[in-house]
Amino acid sequence: MRSIFSIACLALALSLGCTYANALDTEREDIKSFIDDLAKNHHLKRSTIQSLLRNAESKPAIIETMTRPAEQVLPWFDYRERFLNEKRIDKGVEFWRQQSKWLDRAEKNTGVPPETILGILGVETRFGDITGSYRVLDALATLGFDYPPRSEFFRSELKEFILLTREERIDVRKALGSYAGAIGAPQFMPSNYRKLAVDGDGNGRRDLWGSWPDVVMSVGNYLQSHGWRRDEPVVVSATLDSADLSKFDTTKIRLNETVASLREKGARFETTQADDTPAMLIVLEGRDGNEYRVGFHNFVMISRYNPRVKYALAVYDLGDAIARAKNDAQR
Repeated sequence: MRSIFSIACLALALSLGCTYANALDTEREDIKSFIDDLAKNHHLKRSTIQSLLRNAESKPAIIETMTRPAEQVLPWFDYRERFLNEKRIDKGVEFWRQQSKWLDRAEKNTGVPPETILGILGVETRFGDITGSYRVLDALATLGFDYPPRSEFFRSELKEFILLTREERIDVRKALGSYAGAIGAPQFMPSNYRKLAVDGDGNGRRDLWGSWPDVVMSVGNYLQSHGWRRDEPVVVSATLDSADLSKFDTTKIRLNETVASLREKGARFETTQADDTPAMLIVLEGRDGNEYRVGFHNFVMISRYNPRVKYALAVYDLGDAIARAKNDAQR
């Protein structure tokens, strides 16, 4: 009986292993092609890349998470409450106090205010507390080779990650990140790390895990590079004369209205922006019914970090809450 039980346990363990982690087959044609490209175009030994990918594991749990992001699953009022809580706001105020030098420098250099950078860092990783527990190698290999809807994108990011680890002296087999392969406190994808990360502290490395000057300056540089406009608004609250939304297209994040056209359609909001300023109506599921905002150019810029309305608004609301808490504490 004991031997039968042992065999059954072994079979179950093997089954679970196959379910949750599978070694990559480097003889697959798509993986061989990836290895050949890196070896030919980036001066890496083919045997080195092959050995690295043999060490990678494809994890179905990553794919499952990828298909159910919180921005899609949770209603706005639940999603917002995940981030706007006393603990996270207090941590943001303390982070502002500790890193004010770099937040001020980032604003001076890029025009991005501290509260926006704080909102991103607070939503992404709770100011570095939660940077991800997946090996970046596994996450990107899984999505690059076993997730057809976006395999081309993630395969490119895997290449960028391998090149990044060589440039920044990162241990390619130990680096941890999100289930999507995002890295460090600001959760940069490897391509953005290579293009947009900044050596804020001037030590010759761009360290998005351990250097707050690098992190803060990199987030500012990211938003500026995507078109952030200094001293312009992000969003304002709004009401509608009628609950009928047929006049509006809210299916995508795009500035498909103007201040004047929104007002003509019954949106009521306060702004100093000119009538011809591009804008968009944002409709959200509140706990007691729909909530409405009007978004401007810089709202779209925040969405370049993550193309979800709920994400961009959570960033704005958290940053605003931190700024108000900081002002209250000073008074």
